[in-house]
Amino acid sequence: MECPSCVSELDHCHGTLVRHEDELVECTEPGCRDLDLVRHTLSVSCAEIDGGCHCTVTFVEQYAQAS
Repeated sequence: MECPSCVSELDHCHGTLVRHEDELVECTEPGCRDLDLVRHTLSVSCAEIDGGCHCTVTFVEQYAQAS
């Protein structure tokens, strides 16, 4: 099976874009340097990752303190 985007020579990434609560993004594909949403077919919030993410805990703590 071939990736249609690869066959069409479209600029894309096979990794998953992870969006953090602190507005940072990272990709699961080693070496991915262009973190634009349109290059990634898959995108998830870091809160959806098994075990959570350190930034989600920090964001919730900061929100609770501000209330």
